[in-house]
Amino acid sequence: MSIFQRGLVLSATAVAVTTVVSVITGLHISKTQAYFQGSPKELVDTVWQEINRNYVDATFNQQDWQAVRTDYLEQDYSSPEAAYTAIREMLELLDDPYTRFMDPQEFENMRVETSGELTGVGIQISQDEETRELVVVAPIEDTPAFKAGLKTGDVIVKIDGQSTEGMDINEAVNLIRGRVDSEVTLTIRREASELVFPIIRARIEIHPVKFEFRPNGDEAGTGYIRLTQFSANAADEMQDAIETLENNGATQYVLDLRSNPGGLLYSSINIARMWLEEGIIVSTVNRQGITDQQQANGRALTDKPLVILVDRGSASASEILSGALQDNGRAVLVGTQTFGKGLVQSVKPLGDGSSGPGLAVTVAKYLTPSGRDINQEGIVPDHMLELTEEQRDTLSGDQALIGTLADPQYVRAIELLTGTALTPPGTVSADAGVVDQGNLSDSEAESSEVENSVSEDTDVDSE
Repeated sequence: MSIFQRGLVLSATAVAVTTVVSVITGLHISKTQAYFQGSPKELVDTVWQEINRNYVDATFNQQDWQAVRTDYLEQDYSSPEAAYTAIREMLELLDDPYTRFMDPQEFENMRVETSGELTGVGIQISQDEETRELVVVAPIEDTPAFKAGLKTGDVIVKIDGQSTEGMDINEAVNLIRGRVDSEVTLTIRREASELVFPIIRARIEIHPVKFEFRPNGDEAGTGYIRLTQFSANAADEMQDAIETLENNGATQYVLDLRSNPGGLLYSSINIARMWLEEGIIVSTVNRQGITDQQQANGRALTDKPLVILVDRGSASASEILSGALQDNGRAVLVGTQTFGKGLVQSVKPLGDGSSGPGLAVTVAKYLTPSGRDINQEGIVPDHMLELTEEQRDTLSGDQALIGTLADPQYVRAIELLTGTALTPPGTVSADAGVVDQGNLSDSEAESSEVENSVSEDTDVDSE
């Protein structure tokens, strides 16, 4: 399903990828492009109007938004590109990295990104709200960036030798992407060291769901599912995974959302309904205070015990899913505090949408079922389990170890499900001040109430 059928995107990142496009010979200008090339000032006003009608903050970041319109419409724009520059400058006044204008190429990139078919290096980045540094949220698994060894938290300081200081995130994405088999060199700051990564761009086929049935003996088995992003095909792949694992005899599940930066809102809702028979999934609140609630529809695919793995790279749609299942007592969370993005963007084409520009506008904030606003706070797992640097290096160095007994957070999940102590030595672990459900394979544990609390003091990076 295209994002433009529902138009709501949840992601903490911009994805540095290139678009798979068809090259058409001859001159072709869509109605959108022709219109705005003739009157770029109209494009500026269209964007202003969209923000004026729909932006989540009625104060527009304490800006006199009417005066902003007057200022920008008094200017002359000699080309669409001049209007693009003015629009980006105007949107910067909102101080919101998620409300952004996309030129035709960037807008097409977003379409392709959410479709699950990409070319590029496969790195997901965000811009730190305070330092404005470009930070790696997560490399996509099985991509050049992942294989090169980039890690969550890396700071991109140079792209092909060009400093990223003061660089807009869209400019960075444009520099990182490129044609298949070409090379881009990223200079990374990791703690006190500066590392150089030459990366060959490639075509990336994204399958967001990986799963495996793991026999436990005694005709029991664990269904392990790893979800890497909430793209358009994520729900279909999740349904296939659950149904296959149920047919294989899974008696318990581990759902791995670590380093999942989010994606499409409807994808997270549809997936939540596969695990949750009843209850609220998420509430969204716009600037008028109007609340829309999405609920389970009584069509859960399984009621087996579930543990969800999360970390600092679990953001946005990942937080909606994990928050919904945690608040409803359907799952227990293991890992570290999540990213903390509680905002919803509406994405729309500016014109006929065939090949013109587009706009993403933050239109609402979302709350978990219990009413938690997790923006810039994140979700605290029921069982906090921080990996050591050595353990992180081991797992990032060999992706085949993720979600195995060499993965301490996965081991902790199996402990909770089976009641068997398997934790490897050297793991730093601390409960997050919540009720321990113990062995979740016990039927009473499935419906027991978990008392959750969000820490007021968080080390999650601001967006």
